[in-house]
Amino acid sequence: MSTRLPRVILLVETSRAFGRGLLYGIARYSKLHGPWAFYREPRGLKTAVPHLKGWKADGIIMRNSVVTKELIALNLPTVMVLHDPANFSHLPVVQSDSVKISKLAAEHLLNRGFRNFAFCGFNELAWSDNRSRYFGKYINEAGYNVFEYQRPKSNKFKSWQNEQDKMAQWLKSLPKPLGIMACNDDRGQHVLEACKIAGLNVPEQVAVIGVDNDALICDLCDPPLTSVVLNTEQAGYACAELLDRLMKGESMQGQEIVVTPTHVNRRQSTDILSIGDQQVAAAIRYIRSNAKNKISVDSVVMETSLGRRSLEKRFKDILNRSIQQEIRRVRVELIEQMLFETNLTIAEITANFNFADVEHIARYFRKEKGMGLREYRKLIRHC
Repeated sequence: MSTRLPRVILLVETSRAFGRGLLYGIARYSKLHGPWAFYREPRGLKTAVPHLKGWKADGIIMRNSVVTKELIALNLPTVMVLHDPANFSHLPVVQSDSVKISKLAAEHLLNRGFRNFAFCGFNELAWSDNRSRYFGKYINEAGYNVFEYQRPKSNKFKSWQNEQDKMAQWLKSLPKPLGIMACNDDRGQHVLEACKIAGLNVPEQVAVIGVDNDALICDLCDPPLTSVVLNTEQAGYACAELLDRLMKGESMQGQEIVVTPTHVNRRQSTDILSIGDQQVAAAIRYIRSNAKNKISVDSVVMETSLGRRSLEKRFKDILNRSIQQEIRRVRVELIEQMLFETNLTIAEITANFNFADVEHIARYFRKEKGMGLREYRKLIRHC
């Protein structure tokens, strides 16, 4: 006797990496624990609504920006993927962790030595405002201020064609060199285009980091856009798992699934060291050039004209960390990059480093990241 497949309505966009990542995770769950039958409208989220009543669905995963009376009237197990503020407190939701996202972006720019910072978002959207607030918090805690772009309120500037000159003038007015966090990759692309109009060099005068790591957008940018990577596929899997429980009888009580950042995918838009202290800059260049080798604090000091105590003090004053901490940070960043950007095996990656054996590097990485090399690669490959 055949069992009826669960029918799930998917009203999540495919036009951006965030939505596609969620859908990949949902599909993975369906393959392992389903199968499910999906209703998805390729022409647009809202065009699907009139056709849903007769489809006899069992559950819905949807953007809350497409909520209508007709959808609510279906009275189905529902998981909301938040875009705007939640209107239905009892419904389970998927939302991004603005605190950790902003912290990663702030740390990335601070680690490159910037002292001037700005945020560019869509100030009428809650998720963008949250990222702005927390980016400002972390930059303020480091002792610096953040300039925030205010989108003109006139309808005339709602289109990017009309807004770009305004943004270019704003960028020209800010102190340089400047590190900017954009609320997402779309806005990051806007900032890069405005830099061209303003005649500003990227990343020498303005460095830009976005969010979502949408490969198409990031690589279309000139120069390619650095971006915070989110674990959207894992969140999509967890979202489907939750919906499965709801369809089997678990009550909807405002359960929450959080999309968290995993790391920064570094591209050319932030590929610069913005440190005015020539001695510290020389020391950091040496660390970066020799991170794969066995280097000591003393060998770093020898690349400068300072004594160890003086250089340590400058590291603390400028970077808020010691020379040894900077060596560890750069090494872990390099290992992280190789895990994400290459198909090299763990053994091949560790063989690139000459400062210790495989076991030592594995322990080294776990101490800094809180997880092993294979576990970390699995995490970032499912983002």
